Parts: sequence; C-alpha cells; structure tokens
Amino acid sequence: MDEELYQAFITESEESITQLNNSLLSLESNPDDTEAIDDIFRQAHTLKGNFGAMGFDNAATVAHAVEDLLDEIRHERLDVTAERMDLVFDGMDLIVEILHDIEENGESTIDPTDTVEEIRAAVEDGGDAGNSNPAAPDEADRESVDLDSLAADCVDTDALDATTLTHAHVELDAGQMKGVDAGIFLSSIPEDLDVVGANPNRDAIEDGEYGDGFDLFVAELDATVVESELGGLWKVSTVETTDVSDALAGGDEAADAGDTPAAESEVDAPASDDSEQSVDADGAVDGDSDAVSADAPSVDDGSEGDADEAESTESDEEPESGNEKKKEARSISAVKSVRVDVDQLDELHELVEQLVTSRIKLRNAIDVGQTTALDTLDELDKISSNLQNTVMDMRLIPLKKVFDKFPRLVRDLAREQDKRVSFKVEGADIELDRTILDEISDPLMHVLRNAVDHGIEDPDVREANGKSRTGTIRLSARRQHDTVIVTVEDDGGGINADAVREKAVDKGVATREEVNQMPDSEVYDYIFHPGFSTNDEITDVSGRGVGMDVVKTTVESLDGSVSVESEPGEGSTFNIRLPVSVAIIKVLFVQVEDREFGVPIKYIDEISRRDRVQTVSGAEVIVHEETIFPLIRLREALEIDSPEPDDGMVVRIRPDDRQVALHCDGVTKQEEVVVTPLQGPLSGVGGLSGTAVIGDGNVIPILDVSTLELPADGEQAMREFDPSQLPDTAEEAAD
Repeated sequence: MDEELYQAFITESEESITQLNNSLLSLESNPDDTEAIDDIFRQAHTLKGNFGAMGFDNAATVAHAVEDLLDEIRHERLDVTAERMDLVFDGMDLIVEILHDIEENGESTIDPTDTVEEIRAAVEDGGDAGNSNPAAPDEADRESVDLDSLAADCVDTDALDATTLTHAHVELDAGQMKGVDAGIFLSSIPEDLDVVGANPNRDAIEDGEYGDGFDLFVAELDATVVESELGGLWKVSTVETTDVSDALAGGDEAADAGDTPAAESEVDAPASDDSEQSVDADGAVDGDSDAVSADAPSVDDGSEGDADEAESTESDEEPESGNEKKKEARSISAVKSVRVDVDQLDELHELVEQLVTSRIKLRNAIDVGQTTALDTLDELDKISSNLQNTVMDMRLIPLKKVFDKFPRLVRDLAREQDKRVSFKVEGADIELDRTILDEISDPLMHVLRNAVDHGIEDPDVREANGKSRTGTIRLSARRQHDTVIVTVEDDGGGINADAVREKAVDKGVATREEVNQMPDSEVYDYIFHPGFSTNDEITDVSGRGVGMDVVKTTVESLDGSVSVESEPGEGSTFNIRLPVSVAIIKVLFVQVEDREFGVPIKYIDEISRRDRVQTVSGAEVIVHEETIFPLIRLREALEIDSPEPDDGMVVRIRPDDRQVALHCDGVTKQEEVVVTPLQGPLSGVGGLSGTAVIGDGNVIPILDVSTLELPADGEQAMREFDPSQLPDTAEEAAD
C-alpha cells in the first residue's frame, strides 16, 4: 500500500471520528439539531466508504450499522435516548480501536460481530422494518411493474430533451460492502452514458439499500448499447434492458401529477437532495477534507467523489457559473491548506536553530568598523528572522486539535458517575507549538477527569445546595503576550482545604504547624504532590494520586506553570500557563559576580534599580500597585559564594507567573537563544530550566523563575501582608 495514501487515510479517519463524536454529543443534547444530524451522516458515510475502499471491512461494517441506527433516529422512527447513544458511541469506540490496530499493524483482525449485532438489534427492536428509500423490485415483482410509470416517477421527462429512453435493471455480484461496490460501479459509468434517473436514488444505492438490484434510466441510447456498456462494469452480474421511450410522451402528465418525481431525481433537482447538499457544502468549506480526497482518490475509490462529479455533469439545470464558482472555491481551499511531513518540519526547525546561533556568532566576531560586513549582517538578520517566524508559525496548531477530544471524555465520565454535566469550550482557535500541543493532551485530560469526579457534585446534592442539577465545566484558552493560558473551571463543590491539610500531614508532606499557618491558596498546591489524593477509595477515575502529579510535571517540563484557585461550595479553577513556542526564545542576560544567566523575557514585567527595595514585615520586597514582590537574591539562591555589592538591579517578574523580584549585580543585553533542556541528573535542578550557547561559544544557564528558592521571611511577608503597612513616602521607605 502506498505510504502517502495510507497516512492520508489514517489522518482523515481520525479527523472524521473526532468531528463525528462531537456532532453526536450535540445531537444527544439537542435531538432537534438538524445541522448536527446532517454532519453526522456526512462523516459516517465518509468513514464507511473510506474503510470499505481500503479493504478494512470490519470497520466499514460497524460504520454501516451505526449509520442505520442513526437513520432510524433521523426519520423519527426512534427517539434519541442515552442508551441508544451509548450503543452509537460503543460503535465509534470500536472503529477507533480498529483504526489504531490498522495504524500499528497495517491491518486489523478485530471481530466487530458482537457490537454490530447489538446495534442491529436496537434498530430491529425499535424501528420500523424496511428502508426509507424504495428498493428495486425482486424478479417475481418486476414482471408486474409498469416500467413506463416507473420511468415517469424517476425521470423528469418534462425537462428532459431526449427522443429515446432505456430502462436497465442491474444486478451486482456485491460482497459484504454493497454500498462500496455500488459506488465503484456508479463512478465507472462512461460519460457518454447519460443516466437521467435511478430507482432507488443514487444515495440509497451507494448506501447499499437496493436489494438484489436497482434500476437505471439512460437517455438517447438504445437498449442494446446500454446493455453492452453496463455489462462490463464493476461487479455487474446481469443487465436487463427495455425501451421505455413511450414514457417521454407522457412527460407533461407525469409532471402535472405532483412534485414527487422531481424530488426523487438527484439529477434534475440536486438542491432538494439532502445528502448531495451536504457533500457540496463540505466540498466548498472543508478544504482539508477535499485536499486529501483530491490527492488520494483511491481512499474514496470513486464511491463518493467521482459519483458526485458524475451527477454534477449530468445535471442540465445547474448554471455553469455556479459550477465554476464551486470549482474555484475548492481550488482556493486546497492551496491554502497543505499537509506537511512532521519529520521535514522538525528538520527545518533544527536548521533555523543553527542559523540563529550562527548569526549571533557572526555578529560578535565582526569588527564594529567594518561597515559593509555589518550591512550584510543586518540583511542576514532580516532573512533569518523572517525564516524563523515562518517556521514557528508553521509549527503552530490550533488547540482545537486537542480540545475536540474532550467533550466525549466528559460525557462518558458523567454517565459513569450518574452526574449531569454541561461542557463548554472557548478559545479553541488559539495556537500552540506542535511539540507543546502533543504533550498537553494528557494533563488536560487529568484536570477534566478531576473536575468531573472531585468537582461536580451528584445532582441531588447540587439541588439540595440550591444549585442547578446540571453542573458546568468550562475549558477555555486565551493568549497573553508570549504565553497561552488554558483554564479549566467548574461550578462544583470546590476543594476542601482542611481535608487537603489532613492528607498532607498523614502522608508526611508537611507538619501540622506548617499547614495550619498556610493560607488555603497555598494548601491547594499539595494536590499536585506525587501520590496525593483526597479520595480514600481507588476507582477507575481517581484515588491513586497520579493524575495531578502528571499535570504539574508535564507542564513544568514545557517551561510552563499550573495553579489552582477554589471557593468552597462555588467551584474550582485550574490555570495552566504555557509558552506559545519552544526552543528559540528571547532572554535578558543578568550578571551575578562574573557569571551571566538568562531570564526569559516573557516572564519579566519591569527592571529597576536596587534603591526601590523596601522592608515589609522584616522581608526585602518591591512594592508595585499596593502589591509586594518578595526579593530573591540570585547570589544566595544560586549559592554563589562572593560578597554582595552595594548596588545592583532588580528584575520584577509578572505576578501571573510568580509574585517575586530577582536581585542581580546588573543586566547586560537581550538576545534570542536556542535553549536546550537539562538532561539526566541535572533535569531536576531547582532554579534552572536549560542552557544556551551564545555567540562567543560560552554556555549560559537559563533560570527557571518558578523554582528559584524564596527566603522564608519573604513567604511569611506575603501571608501577613497588609497594604496599610506600606510606607507613605519614598523617604520613609529609604529610612
């Protein structure tokens, strides 16, 4: 199998499954959502066709069974219930399992029989027998069928400009995937064969809903030619043709009889056919899906795309300008959206890192007096900066890729625990570096599981507390400077700070005296400690104390931070701060004795002289807008054994990152650097996040402001701070 085609199939299937899951959730919450049901059938039909065309019949069989159950719901023969949606989701889970099996082994041996039988049983027990589309009559019935009347019903004879009309009854030697075989047959019909009607209609035929055979009506070719042309096509076992040109004479009467024939004809009235509308809309809007289908036609194998194209050429009613506009829209979408091989992207990214480092070395090596060389270097600066920005933008991917997986997760957890949860997502279009996006999925999953399990109360408890029986969990993201803040907020019972204190003492994480002195906001941080859980009973969801530890460890490894706020009885909020991109960052070089360290610019709020340092509650602080920022002397925090100078500079960190200020001997410059994370035994060193090689070849440590040790008196001052303690004047502060 062609590797490019194989990867396109895997990627497109994953996207379809994610979108289908979310549309199913929309349908479950609002059974009257016609937009959701249309999208569901479009995605399910695509999945079924793609799996069948690629030869993975087990997944295609499951998709077909799911589609049949949903068809009963769409036609209001079955109601949307939680139990039926559970069956649908079980089917989707099995398709995902099969897809993963295919991705790992190149094939799948998973037997879907049990799941398919359960879904089929739900259709047979709850729905009306038979298809919504009329099937072709069997051999016994066909003798009694008036073919002229059938032609009048299936063909808009009033609009058809033809003198000859031939009926062809086609039977296929179809396998288990009747719809796929029929789709391939339809797409292989020669262009000179003008098919002007079908019974059942094309959508039903492609769905495999045609019994032993189906009827086609062909204009302007006699029966012998039609039989010869169709007889050699895909899977055809028999073709019986009959001249029904007499039906053309009754075209006016048939047209006057009602609008039903026109509605059934996908050729002459495409706008009235729901399925065809969906395909057109998808083609015009969803550029990614069309791009894959265009580049890898074997995925559809003609079952959808080619058949639709054939239908559009058969239609005489649709204006040519409309077709041209649709083609143009598809072309524009395809050009704007391309798939990039991840390995190539990583290689390009590595080259840019080398280019940035070389640029820095070159600038440091050039004599200031060499004007020409400096001009050339300025040009190199501009080129490399543009290249860097382009590559970084290429690596940015919307959070939607991760966020779209969570509605199903929350729904299933709530169902397992008999809770009612409304899940809302905001800011899914915010972009993050691909590397960060890959890593952040698991931490967010743990936070959301925590919100459902620990946060949202049982419906009866909520009602007793005067709340709605349905809890709300909100997942949102927003951009702030060079960071992205992802927030998970719930309106549940909040975190019991006293319970956390008790657990911290029991586990020996802190003493009774320490936790009693801590405000609740600091106590909440203990939930991120390894093995820490307030649940005494271990369940499938929680109790092992692993999840929140994973959150903190992973986020900090990405040079981010996580914090939690909670109000008893009102809910909790988890804030995860992440850098937009990795590797190449801007840093401020600070000096301590004769050594230099880098502080990421994204963390810095202000740089000032040492004379702004004040003493509050016995601790050195910087005061800004009636807020104190305890001072961390880098000489002490980094254990540099040398005398403290009388002067120096203070770098105040943004309070959202950490409410502290750093004291150093001086600041030198700002520079872009390539950061290499600390590896091996050094990976856990507090206060350091990585290293960077600068232009002169020296290695500069990059500070981690979140783990630099804060003096005990600084922590105490923050706990006891009262704005009324602040000096009224600068003179008082100096004294």
